[in-house]
Amino acid sequence: MTTGPQSSSRIDTGRPHPARVYDWLLGGKDNYPVDEAVGEQLPPEARDAARQNREFMHRAAAWLAAQGIDQFLDIGTGIPTEPNLHQIVQEIAPAAKVVYADNDPIVLRHAEALLVSRPEGVTDYIEADVRHPEGIVEHARHVLDFDRPIALSLIALMHFITDDQDAHGIVRNLVATLPPGSYLVLSHAASDLFPELAERVTAEYAKGGIRLGFRTRAEVERFFDGLELVPPGLVTATEWGPSSPSAQAEGSGIYAGVARLG
Repeated sequence: MTTGPQSSSRIDTGRPHPARVYDWLLGGKDNYPVDEAVGEQLPPEARDAARQNREFMHRAAAWLAAQGIDQFLDIGTGIPTEPNLHQIVQEIAPAAKVVYADNDPIVLRHAEALLVSRPEGVTDYIEADVRHPEGIVEHARHVLDFDRPIALSLIALMHFITDDQDAHGIVRNLVATLPPGSYLVLSHAASDLFPELAERVTAEYAKGGIRLGFRTRAEVERFFDGLELVPPGLVTATEWGPSSPSAQAEGSGIYAGVARLG
C-alpha cells in the first residue's frame, strides 16, 4: 500500500536545494540549473561520496531487514533513485512499512510516482524538516508501530544541520521516541579525513546559500551516544558491511555506522 504525499509548498527553482544537488551528483535529471551550478563547482570526489552514501544505505537496509527489522523511518530521503530503501527492504521483508520524509516539495512530487510499495507492505511520505522532529514522529505514528523496533535512517543528512541548530539534540530526541531493539543508521561527511576537500565543498555549497557542518569522527560518534554500534563500528562508508577479506576499501570522506538501542 502506498499513501499519497502531504505537501502544500511550492518548489523554489531559484535557490539550490541539497536533495536536488545530490540528485545531480548521482547523475539524476530531477534538478534545476541552480542545483547544477553548485554541483559543477564541486570536486569530482563529491560524486564519489554521493555514490558511496547510496551504496552504504543499500547494504545497511538489507542487513537490517535480514535481522527482522520491518519498520523504517527515513528522514532526508532525497529524490527517489532506484532501488530505494523500501525496495531493498521489501525484497527481503515484503510486508515492511517505510515512512519517508524530506523538506523539498519536489521529492514529494516524485514520491507519488516512484515510491510504490509492495501490496503486502506500506510506503508513506511526508514533507517535513528534521529540525522539527516532533511533526515527523507524530505523522510516522499513524503508519509505524512505536511499540516494535524501528530503524531510523539519517543518510547524509545531519551535516546539513549546523551546531547552532542543535544537530546532536535533534538526533537524541528522535532516538528517544524509539522502542528498545530499534536502530539508528547514519552517514555523515567528515571534516578530518580530507580537510582541504571538506573546506572546498563547504565553501561551494555556501555560495549557493547552503550551510554545511562537516564533523570529526569524535563529533559524528556523539550521534550514537547511548547506543551499541554493530560491527564494524563507526567507519568510512565504503568500509561498512561485508566485504572480501582481500578487498581494499575505496577511500571515502564519509563516516557511517549502524547502532542498536538496547
